[in-house]
Amino acid sequence: MDATATGTPFSTLIRVASHEQHTEAETSSFISDLMGGRLGVDAYARYTEQLWFVYQALEEAAEALRNDPVAGPFIQPELFRTVELERDLAHMRGADWRATASPLPATAAYAARVAECARTWPAGYVAHHYTRYLGDLSGGQIIRDRAEKTWGFARKGDGVRFYVFESISNPAAFKRSYRELLDAVNADDLEKQRIIDECKRAFDFNGAVFRELGSEFPLSA
Repeated sequence: MDATATGTPFSTLIRVASHEQHTEAETSSFISDLMGGRLGVDAYARYTEQLWFVYQALEEAAEALRNDPVAGPFIQPELFRTVELERDLAHMRGADWRATASPLPATAAYAARVAECARTWPAGYVAHHYTRYLGDLSGGQIIRDRAEKTWGFARKGDGVRFYVFESISNPAAFKRSYRELLDAVNADDLEKQRIIDECKRAFDFNGAVFRELGSEFPLSA
């Protein structure tokens, strides 16, 4: 779809184009079981651990991309999640949680792709940035609410800090300004299509992680 021909904002194109993959990832059996309270806190902790590997890849690259003409505008420290993930994991697993932390094969592939885009293709990094952070600000809030109710975490406290953006007082306004950044992204139409394709790929990576988590935490028949 040609963005200029249709006059459709790029943020709309990217959302619509990736809708199918997004829905597929969101409705995975692992997430359904987790959100339905059918899995224990250990499954939630293992999921949180997988996120840590992905956000490390996203955020370790951020400083080097700060002045990049394409990715630079998206580097906003108020979004960073690594420290919050580490607090959540320490709360659930104890201070030495790193000793046993391990990425699933799908997680390792996902984190490697994020790092590769950061090094070689900043526009691709933007696709992963958008997929993760805008999702955290939206659907992530539903996960936080369920996690608090299911496993008894303090509201917005240790265990769910990943979903709490202390420095963003108005998430709706922040998401609007983020979409404006997408609409103004420094890329021609061909590059925008490549960003959309990478966004779909990001959702596929998420889906693969969920499938592997589902294999690790099957519901007993």
